[in-house]
Amino acid sequence: MKNLNLIISILSLFIITSCFDNEEDILNPAAKKEGQIPTISNVNPGVFDSNDLQNTYVEFQVSVDDANAIEQAIVQVSYNEQFERVTFDTFNTFPATIRVTLADVAASLGLSLSEVQLGDLFTIEILTVSNGVTTRSSANVNASVVCAYNPTAVSGSYHSVSADWASEGDITITVDEDDPFIVYVSGLEEMEGLVEDQGPLKMVINPVDYSISVDRQVLASSLDPWGLSYTNLAYEGSGTLNTCTGTYEMLFEISVDQGSWGTNAFTFTPN
Repeated sequence: MKNLNLIISILSLFIITSCFDNEEDILNPAAKKEGQIPTISNVNPGVFDSNDLQNTYVEFQVSVDDANAIEQAIVQVSYNEQFERVTFDTFNTFPATIRVTLADVAASLGLSLSEVQLGDLFTIEILTVSNGVTTRSSANVNASVVCAYNPTAVSGSYHSVSADWASEGDITITVDEDDPFIVYVSGLEEMEGLVEDQGPLKMVINPVDYSISVDRQVLASSLDPWGLSYTNLAYEGSGTLNTCTGTYEMLFEISVDQGSWGTNAFTFTPN
């Protein structure tokens, strides 16, 4: 159980920042005007299917503000966050639809498909050259080698652990009857002695890359069982789903009407 004497800090400062992911952009103010920052959108699919290594691919669209200013665009790839940044392809027409097959990206990195393992991560980045200025997109595609989505394998009896929130216990995850990519988590607060009168917690799985989004939702109206007069304990956050193991890795901001406990990491594993 978390420290019940914890003082809830209320955040009132919002910091808005923007930057260029390029050393030349940072050091040379003129480059900010000349460079063309590529944007990545419409990623689908965003993962590699482990059941079809030879043919599986990821696909996305690359755009820029001024296509006529681009001398060249470069696709770079890396393996398991080693950031080799090997050149995979070049192009100069926008908007561009880029398809990257696992077979080709592995070959460009000197890997055979037999060396590719479940959970391997391939990072795809885009650079543009404009007026001699090379600009790297702040966005990239992180494509993992995953198992096909199976609702039965990502639901049922689970065990929740959070060192941040100092909690551990059993929960239940059920799949929405109408949408297999929506799941509901029951028991997060019941295992801590609260009445979960506003649950279960709805989590939405992105079918493109199996990332998870959770809109703010109140789970327990009262914290009286903890000896606290706070109201409306709520969860909000994001995470990822490992479709091979059924494991959820989540980050939740936990708050009440009176303030927030900040972000806390949770792991849900099948029992």
